[in-house]
Amino acid sequence: MAKHRVHSIEFKRLVAAEYAAGETLYGLAKRHDICRNLIRVWVAKAEAGEFDDEIESANMLTEYEGKIAALERLVGRQALEIDPLKGGSEARTLAQKRAYVRDRRPSGLSVSEGCRLMGLARSTYYDMPAETGLDVEILSRIKAIGEEFEAYGYRRVCAELRHQGLVVNSKKVRRLMRTHNLQPRRRRRYVATTDSDHEEPIFPNRAAELVPDGPDQLWVADISYVSILAGFVYVVVILNAWSRRVVGYAISRSIDARLAVAALRGAVQVRGPPPGCMHHSDRGSQGGFNGRRNTLTEEVAMAARKR
Repeated sequence: MAKHRVHSIEFKRLVAAEYAAGETLYGLAKRHDICRNLIRVWVAKAEAGEFDDEIESANMLTEYEGKIAALERLVGRQALEIDPLKGGSEARTLAQKRAYVRDRRPSGLSVSEGCRLMGLARSTYYDMPAETGLDVEILSRIKAIGEEFEAYGYRRVCAELRHQGLVVNSKKVRRLMRTHNLQPRRRRRYVATTDSDHEEPIFPNRAAELVPDGPDQLWVADISYVSILAGFVYVVVILNAWSRRVVGYAISRSIDARLAVAALRGAVQVRGPPPGCMHHSDRGSQGGFNGRRNTLTEEVAMAARKR
C-alpha cells in the first residue's frame, strides 16, 4: 500500500502558479508525480484565495505549539526547582539526584536543565557508579557459586551467601547477576518416549540392510515431544526414507499406540503405499501397535487397491 503524501501549502501554490503560467496538466502531473484532478483542486483554491487562509492558520498553529512547549518547559522547571526544596536538594546523594532527574523529570525539560537545577554535573548523570570493594567481593562469590551450581537463581545464590556468612539484599544480588550476565542455566526436563520393557512381540530389524532406490519402499517412524507454552505434546513423524519427506504425522498429549496408529493411517491414506512397502520403528510398545496390526494390514491393502 502506497504511503499517503502530505504536500505543503507552498508546494500547492507553486503548482497552481505553474499551471497559470501556461504549463499543461499532463506535464505538471508527470513532473511532480501527482494526479491531474488534484492539480485542478489546487488551482481552484488558489483562484479563490483559500491558500492565504490556510497559511495564516498554519502560522497560528505553529505559534501556539511553540507557546505550549515553552509553558511546559517553564512548568517543568518550576516543579523541579520547588520539589527538591521540600527535602533539601543538598541533603540528597548523587544517586538520589541522578534517579530524580531520570525518573521524575517533567516532559519538555531537558537533561541538561534538570542537572543544572539539581546541582548535578551532566557527566555525573551519565556516569555509571563504580562498584565498591564490597560489591567486588560479592560478585566474586556469586561467580564461584554459579560455577559450582549452574542452575542457581538469585534467590538460591542469596541463600548460599547467607550460609557463607555474608548477608546481602536479594535485589542487589539480582542486579549484580543481571549486570554481569550471570544468569542460571535452565535444566530441560527429560521426557522418555521409548518403552522397550513390554510383553508385545518384537520383530526383527529388516530395514538394516535395505537401501531404498525409490519412493514408498521404506518408511521410518519415531516419537518425540515438542515444548509449547502449556508444557509439551508428543508427536509421531513418518518419513519416506528415500526422499526424506514427511508422509504422515500425529500430535497428542498422551503417548500410546493410538498416536502411532493415527500417524500411520494418515500416511496410508495420503500415499497409498504399494505392496512391499516396509514400515520401520523402534521397539517401544507404542510402535508395536498392540492388537491393531490386522486392521492396519487391511487398511493398507485397501489403500493400495484404490491407488
